[in-house]
Amino acid sequence: MTKLLLFLGLLISFSATSGISIIVHPSNPWTIDNNDISTISKVFLGKSKSFDDSLIAIPINLSEENPNRIAFEKSVLNKSANQMKAYWSKLVFTGKGTPPQEINDETELVKLVSKNPNLIAYVDDELVNEQVKVIATF
Repeated sequence: MTKLLLFLGLLISFSATSGISIIVHPSNPWTIDNNDISTISKVFLGKSKSFDDSLIAIPINLSEENPNRIAFEKSVLNKSANQMKAYWSKLVFTGKGTPPQEINDETELVKLVSKNPNLIAYVDDELVNEQVKVIATF
């Protein structure tokens, strides 16, 4: 029993140290100061359509129930899941925007970003590899 509790405690502390990385294709010239997440927020809220006025930015979200999406929306976009639904419902209804596409598998998301310089996404730090570039972490 003690070993099980120790294992669970280590597992919880290990997962608590894991962060989220915002990734782009390695050839993407966009860089960002980690303290200025407002530019990332603008891309994911549809307020900005490009990285630097020359390269189109296509944000990709994780599925709604993914804990990393919940953390991203709270930390970077400063919105809850319900606020995000209301935000996008209004934009879609008025014809002023469409929400980012969603993908369920973070490993697949890393592969997609590694193949397309226009994509921007967020994934668990542990999934980052040399095929993508991290522009911010939280």
